[in-house]
Amino acid sequence: MKKNRISSEEAFDLYYENIWKERWSTLKECLMKESEKISLSDRLTKPYYMDRASVLVTTLMPGGDGIRFLDMCASPGGKTLSLLLSIPGISQLVANDRSKDRVRRLRETIATLPEEIREKVRVTNHDASRWCLYEQEAYDRILLDAPCSSERHVLNDMKYLSMWSDNRPKRLKKEQYALLSSALIALRKGGYILYSTCSINPAENEEVVERLIDRHSDEVEEVKITLSEGEERKRGIIILPDRADGSGPMYCALLRKNDA
Repeated sequence: MKKNRISSEEAFDLYYENIWKERWSTLKECLMKESEKISLSDRLTKPYYMDRASVLVTTLMPGGDGIRFLDMCASPGGKTLSLLLSIPGISQLVANDRSKDRVRRLRETIATLPEEIREKVRVTNHDASRWCLYEQEAYDRILLDAPCSSERHVLNDMKYLSMWSDNRPKRLKKEQYALLSSALIALRKGGYILYSTCSINPAENEEVVERLIDRHSDEVEEVKITLSEGEERKRGIIILPDRADGSGPMYCALLRKNDA
């Protein structure tokens, strides 16, 4: 007798219920509601609204003097704006995305910056997982806001929910690790990587960070970070909408490349 196949929606539910157990029903309900958005800054030429958790995460990146910054997967550009407006000492920021369509959106976002800040930005269109082949130890700070499962988006779009399978997070975690490894090579000694996703899947979050640290323990270390609404994970923290007044989800971890 053939087994009854379950739908993608049912498979999605079972997958995340297995991760979040009894918390899943409440978390899912919050993910299906509109996230809380805040206006980024009155210094922009026109309003730009972002999830509050995304703004909070960018404030965790340390400042400095004459910082050369790489935003590896920058589009649509909200975090790029937030970094430039809130992190002191950025002398140059390279905002990259591998998609030409997304780069067009990125340019539109960056165009809202005041001219004196906008002139610090260079937009590129490369596969960031191969960045390390061309530049090594070139940046003081790197933001890797990695492509992820984006479960909030999937839950609110039947097209994507109907296409979901557990192959997606398996593929994404490999891509995320390739990007993070590339970032480590492109980072100068003593520099920082802020790794983030909008996923609720540990396989795409702390497990990616843990794998990098396990393989490069003599080269990179985690820097402990805290946010009032952040929940501590094995590596990094996560902000989840069921406990953060609708903000998130947003995972992040801060890594430092050793000087020696």
